[in-house]
Amino acid sequence: MGEIITFGTPPIDVNLRLSTRARRISLRVSGLDGKVSLTVPRYSSLREAQDFLREKEGWIRRHLDERPEIELAGVGAQIPVEGEAREVIEYGGKRVLLHPGALLVPKGAARAPSRVRAFLKTMARDRLADASERFAEPMRLDYKRLTIRDTRSRWGSCTSEGNLMYSWRLIMAPPEVLDYVAAHEVSHLAFMDHSPQFWATVERMMPDYKIHRNWLRENGAALHRFKFEA
Repeated sequence: MGEIITFGTPPIDVNLRLSTRARRISLRVSGLDGKVSLTVPRYSSLREAQDFLREKEGWIRRHLDERPEIELAGVGAQIPVEGEAREVIEYGGKRVLLHPGALLVPKGAARAPSRVRAFLKTMARDRLADASERFAEPMRLDYKRLTIRDTRSRWGSCTSEGNLMYSWRLIMAPPEVLDYVAAHEVSHLAFMDHSPQFWATVERMMPDYKIHRNWLRENGAALHRFKFEA
């Protein structure tokens, strides 16, 4: 069970959680929404938690300052699509078009963000379905269903029933990064863990997967800085 405590000037809100399993105090700043979380052993006092926060205040503020600012995906915005920045530009047509360096959207600035989102979701589904099938077929693996969502905590998942789920925001990453996530989740069709056999399967599908996994670790949070609702 958690509570919100405040410290510092200007004040920072911290989600404090007492844990029976924690053996030491741990601190986390979310790269997605800037939420600061402090987990402390249940036997610790509030004063210990506050002292720890004061000691780490500089570290917390640096991480909050480095967090990408939220940007509306409207007309004039630079939206990455398959790793390439595209400017959202109005034009006289009736559907969204992808061009080198540009995303053309029908006139009506207020609807531009939702139009861009719908376009990216459709594109993501097509690319992820293609990548999943491309990796699954040679390994004689099969999945039952593929869904896309706007998840915050993970880029993909695979259930024991063989259902795959992906974040549609992967379409904003370079194509090789999207492929890595597909290879990762398809490998879970064979191994529902992260055992050496699992990683060997991922590497068999994509020998350079570590490069793309690292890109996602370093840059993935930035894909969540775009919002598609005013």
